[in-house]
Amino acid sequence: MSIFDWFAKQEKSEPTIQQQQQEREIADGLWTKCEACGALTYTKDLQVNQLVCTECGHHFRVESSERIAQLIDRNTWKPINENLTPTDPLKFCDRKPYSDRIQDTQEKTGLVDAVQTGTGLIDGLPLALGVMDFRFMGGSMGSVVGEKLCRLIEHATSERFPVVIICASGGARMQEGMLSLMQMAKISGALERHRNDKLLYIPVLSHPTTGGVTASFAMLGDIILAEPNATIGFAGRRVIEQTLREKLPDGFQKSEYLLKHGFVDAIVSRTQLKRTLAQLISIHQPFFPVLPPLDVNHKHHHVEEVALKIDGKQLSIDN
Repeated sequence: MSIFDWFAKQEKSEPTIQQQQQEREIADGLWTKCEACGALTYTKDLQVNQLVCTECGHHFRVESSERIAQLIDRNTWKPINENLTPTDPLKFCDRKPYSDRIQDTQEKTGLVDAVQTGTGLIDGLPLALGVMDFRFMGGSMGSVVGEKLCRLIEHATSERFPVVIICASGGARMQEGMLSLMQMAKISGALERHRNDKLLYIPVLSHPTTGGVTASFAMLGDIILAEPNATIGFAGRRVIEQTLREKLPDGFQKSEYLLKHGFVDAIVSRTQLKRTLAQLISIHQPFFPVLPPLDVNHKHHHVEEVALKIDGKQLSIDN
């Protein structure tokens, strides 16, 4: 074989740039590398495991729509106020105008703003659910996020539903100034009215939950749950260390540290979250059927017994 034949053979056997790019895209889509342990996991297996690493238990960030699909029973989700759109009242501009930033983020994420709200069933139990999405400007809380959550809580109060909010946020949205900060008080007030009606509220703190969200509704739950190794705090670690001029302990602002010091009630893996929420709701807010009105003109004057069957158990209620 001549040297020219050898080069011609090598040229034919080498894949083209287009073939290499296609192979790279296939490989990228098939496998996902864990951000924590570096393990490669088949992407479909990772999705089945709700984006939790099967090797180390690391929780990947989840989009709001996927989170809703994980928690809500199929075909029961009913969105509320999904078309509320943010405006630019301050005409804010940093590297680009706020209005352009909103439009770009909406096109990129397919969301109107940083939270989705609605009602649905979780293991057959009704609830009002709010899910924050960190992809939308860091899950920041502006006037639309505050208004949607406030309306969700008010709807839950009128319908006597429990409220669950999945928190993932960098805090109040600076581009809206005081309008974003006032959402903290507005949501807290709606939750207080919900609590006064003896209804259940459970926030779930995912990574990260910081700033004004932590300083308001994220810490007002009857039961506060958190995902493993989630960053939860108000100011950032570096800011606190520079202010106090001292080194903070290891694991500070992680969910395990907060559990140890009483700021959260339980750390729950995402794979167990739906079951845990359903159990808590069934215990704290049972949904008994409404009894029919008693017929006062009934010919019998002795005590009548109305039998109910709930979850396969026979109950007796004397009227």
